[in-house]
Amino acid sequence: MRPLTPRRVFLICLGLCGVLFVAVVISLRLGAYPVSVADIVMTLFNATVHRWDQIPPDFQSIILNIRLPRILLGILVGAALSTAGGGFQALLRNPLADPYVLGVSSGAALGAIISLVVAPHTPGLIQAAAFAGAVATITAVYFLGRRGGQLDSATLLLAGIVTASFLSAAIMFLMTTLSGRDLRGMAFWLMGDLSSPAALDLKWLYFLLVIAVGSIYTTSSDLNLILTGEQEAHHLGVNVHRVKLVVYVASSVLTGLAVSVSGSIGYVGLLVPHVIRMMFGTDYRVLIPASAIGGAILIVVADTLARTVVAPTELPVGAMTAIAGAPVFIYLMRRRVR
Repeated sequence: MRPLTPRRVFLICLGLCGVLFVAVVISLRLGAYPVSVADIVMTLFNATVHRWDQIPPDFQSIILNIRLPRILLGILVGAALSTAGGGFQALLRNPLADPYVLGVSSGAALGAIISLVVAPHTPGLIQAAAFAGAVATITAVYFLGRRGGQLDSATLLLAGIVTASFLSAAIMFLMTTLSGRDLRGMAFWLMGDLSSPAALDLKWLYFLLVIAVGSIYTTSSDLNLILTGEQEAHHLGVNVHRVKLVVYVASSVLTGLAVSVSGSIGYVGLLVPHVIRMMFGTDYRVLIPASAIGGAILIVVADTLARTVVAPTELPVGAMTAIAGAPVFIYLMRRRVR
C-alpha cells in the first residue's frame, strides 16, 4: 500500500468526481423523453449565461426543472448518507453500523407522519417536521447513550436500537390513521422519494452538507487513532470525548438532512464505506471524502434506474438500492469471513 499523501487523496477524489460527472450526464439523458448529449450541453450552457430565450421550452422543463434538481438532490442525499455511515462505523467501531442504527431515520419518519395527520398537504411541512423529528431523536439518544457523563459507544448503540423500536411502533400506529391517498404517499416516501426537489432550497441544504462533512473530516486523523482503541488514542493525545461528540452530532445531522428530504434510502451508508475501504484502504482522510462522492454516484445511478426501468412508472429509490445493495453486501460479508 502506497503512503497516503494529499496528492493521492486529491487524485482519488478527482477520479471519483469524473465517474460522478459521467453518471450525471447519463441521468440527464435518460428518461421517458430521451435527450441527446449535445442538447444537454447547449441547454446547460445557455442557462449558465442566462440565454433563456435560446432554450426550447421542452428542454427547459425536462432538463432544468425536473431532471437536474432531482440529480442535485440525489447527490446531496447520497453524500450525506454515505458520510454518516462512515462516521457511525468509526464512532461505534462496528462495520455493520449504518445511518439508521441510532433511530434518526425513525424519528424523521415519525415527524413526517405527524405533519400529515395535523396539517396535511401543507407545502414544505413534511420536510421541516421530518428534520425536527430527527433532531429530537438525536437529542434523546444522546442523553440516553451517556454513561458517567461520557458518550459510551455500547450504551449509545443500545439506546439507538431501543429508541428506533419505540418510534417504529408509533409510526405503525399513526399510519393506520391516514387516508388511503396519504397512506400511499407516505409509504412511497418511506421507501425513498426524490421526485419533489423543486420545493426545496438546495443551496441551504448543500451548505449544511458541507459544514457537517467538513466537521467529520477534521477528525479523520483522530478517528484513525481511535480505531486502535480509545485508551490508546487518549494516551496519544486525542480528546476522545470531543471527537465522538463531533462525529455523532455531524453524522446525525447528515442522516436527518437526508431522510427529511428523501425518506429512508437503505444500504447507502452501510455499503459505500465498505466498498471504499476495499478500494482505497481504511484511512479516514480518504475514506470520508471518497465515501461522500461514492454515495452520490450510487444514488444518481439508482434514481436513474428507478425512473427508467419501468418508465413511465417510477419505482422508489430505496427499493433500487436495497435490490442492488443486499446481494453485494452479502458477498462482501462472505468475503470478509473467508
